[in-house]
Amino acid sequence: MYLGRTIILKKKFLSILFITVALITIACTGAFAESFESVLQRWTKSLKYIDKTDMLSNLEIRATYYSAEFIEALTQDEAKKNLWTQQETEDYKYNFLGALRLEEMIPIQIEFINNGPMMYLGPFDIMAKLVIGNKEYKMVDYDKRFNFKFQGKKDGLVYFPRYDEKTGKDLLKGVKSVRLIFSPSISPVVEGRRPEFMWDVDKDDPSKLYQGKTAARFETDRLLKRLEKLRKDKAEHEKQLQGINEEISTVQKRLDELAKQ
Repeated sequence: MYLGRTIILKKKFLSILFITVALITIACTGAFAESFESVLQRWTKSLKYIDKTDMLSNLEIRATYYSAEFIEALTQDEAKKNLWTQQETEDYKYNFLGALRLEEMIPIQIEFINNGPMMYLGPFDIMAKLVIGNKEYKMVDYDKRFNFKFQGKKDGLVYFPRYDEKTGKDLLKGVKSVRLIFSPSISPVVEGRRPEFMWDVDKDDPSKLYQGKTAARFETDRLLKRLEKLRKDKAEHEKQLQGINEEISTVQKRLDELAKQ
């Protein structure tokens, strides 16, 4: 009788434990989903224009600023959906950061949903600028598909400089917000208006992404590139030194000849 009672108590305990774990999992999943959605909303902006002539033609523009918070949330969301291991998540993050070129660039995802006249955006690098502080910056690179005419949906990444070309200064240091401004010539649907998006970036810290194994891999890549450059510099200097030594030898030889005359 005592044994039977013990078995019943164990079963009740296991049932309670299972329910508790299930509830915690559901709660955590819901909290993470809400967290990702809120992060997505914070860094994705959108504008929609409707042609006042026919009230049918319209253009929607969406822009997502790839902040450290957004990249981390997106990485964890992908890991959760795909049931990745920690190593698989680190590999994805490493490749993702490499594609974004976050160490040198400010990447922004742009999406057009054009239900109006054909759009001709090439060359696309003159169609948008990023305002940082009181200065305007042109794109360094962009998805070349934006150069081709289109209707319907088209999206891709654009890249703006993260550092001053001359001084090497971090352009975002001490800056509270940035603005992405499009030319009014992108479409007649905008009717001469300049589509504009703004993000608060004062708390954005990309360095948080470069931690652990990911940081070590990027540091290894950086050092290998540095080593390759140093070897090239060394080869060039050795070639220059060889040329100088040969000239010294030639001059000395001529001096010796003159001394014998």
